[in-house]
Amino acid sequence: MERPVFGFIGTGNMGGALARAARRRLEGGQLLLANRTEAKAKALAKELGASLSNNRTIAGSADYIFLGVKPQMMGELLAEIGPELPARKGRFVLVTMAAGLTIADIRRMAGGEVPVLRIMPNTPCSIGEGMVLYAPGPGVTEGEVQVFLEAMAGAGRFSPLPERLMDAGSAVAGCGPAFADLFLEALADGGVACGLPRGQALEFAAQMVLGSARLLLESGRHPGELKDAVCSPGGTTIQGVRALEQAGFRGAVMDAVIAAWEANGKLR
Repeated sequence: MERPVFGFIGTGNMGGALARAARRRLEGGQLLLANRTEAKAKALAKELGASLSNNRTIAGSADYIFLGVKPQMMGELLAEIGPELPARKGRFVLVTMAAGLTIADIRRMAGGEVPVLRIMPNTPCSIGEGMVLYAPGPGVTEGEVQVFLEAMAGAGRFSPLPERLMDAGSAVAGCGPAFADLFLEALADGGVACGLPRGQALEFAAQMVLGSARLLLESGRHPGELKDAVCSPGGTTIQGVRALEQAGFRGAVMDAVIAAWEANGKLR
């Protein structure tokens, strides 16, 4: 596929992050942007050198149509653009990132056997450090998946995942940034309580989490092993770990993931 056109319907936090990621590999002329609040899409189009568009134009012309709206708004959007799809002569792929909505849900709302690629990105995509899970639906070719992956490589890491596990993956990778931010804020608050200036406490916490994550990914070592390497006998770190365990830290994190997973199922 030569110079594929990527159309983004919805340029909020996630849609905007993905559009920025696409711009790292694609020319501005290959991006079409639309949003309910036009000013938001207009500002992003200016930033990226992309084209301001509208829902129906994107539905009728883009090769990859990103449906960047909230799950509860998806039915309305697909009812609007659905009539544009059967009239198309060439190939296209609907790209959905709506939590809780399956490929079958999107096809049903779109009114036919349309090709759908389901993805679950996260907000770090905006700086090229995202984790994007993906599952191609019926009718999406391997070639179309590869074009998508190459064009969106600027978003970060990509991992194929069976659709039946997408809600679970989303609870970890998609909701996880909020959990991590809560942890970072708590670490910084602890540092401030011990006398650190707020700005430095946040910097120390953020770089520590960044470095710890990279160490795990690049070394391939189990997090328990990495944790043990920091915990010297009778040392300070093991006392902090003890306090976290007494407070039910790991159980609370697991409960947060399970709660997010259960909430995904209620969106259908």
